[in-house]
Amino acid sequence: METLPLNTIHVQNLLVIINRLHMLLHSTALAFLFYYRLCFLFQPSETIESHSLPWLLVFASEIILSFIWILDQAYRWHPVLRSIFQERLLEDHKLPSIDVFICTADPTKEPTLDVMNTVLSAMALDYPPQKLHMYVSDEGGSPLTLHGVREASKFATSSVYMEDKQKIKEKYEAFKEEIKTFRKDRTFSRDHPSVNEV
Repeated sequence: METLPLNTIHVQNLLVIINRLHMLLHSTALAFLFYYRLCFLFQPSETIESHSLPWLLVFASEIILSFIWILDQAYRWHPVLRSIFQERLLEDHKLPSIDVFICTADPTKEPTLDVMNTVLSAMALDYPPQKLHMYVSDEGGSPLTLHGVREASKFATSSVYMEDKQKIKEKYEAFKEEIKTFRKDRTFSRDHPSVNEV
């Protein structure tokens, strides 16, 4: 039994021509620039000595920027448009399980609120909840991260059924304040036993 495709791909021919012409012109300009810079290096030594260091630094930066530009052209070489057929997507009970891993190490370098926003975004995925598994790995084992995950879980379960956006915003502000006050009220040591919680 042959299944229908979930999407179709359309090549944007006009954009392909425009992008490739631009790449050709830009590459030609870069070739002339490199030729000019290399010719300067092979001039008599009395003209090179006074300007050699700035000239070499500029040349090195041009090489680096040109390399970055070449890497940037990969997706412009063959631009496509995808048309998605949502009616052909799998039904919820046929979808595979997804594991989402969120790693953090130090709440001072990676603020707990930012990590919890990532957790909340992952929890808000449009995916069957019984097939979405979330794991937060805190290499530093900070109690602040553990508290943040608990609060994020409370916030997510309480605001799922809310229709009013204003109430969700109020609950989110309370969630942010809870994490900030937890951090202010306690001093955290790096020497503490590890905590595992399911």
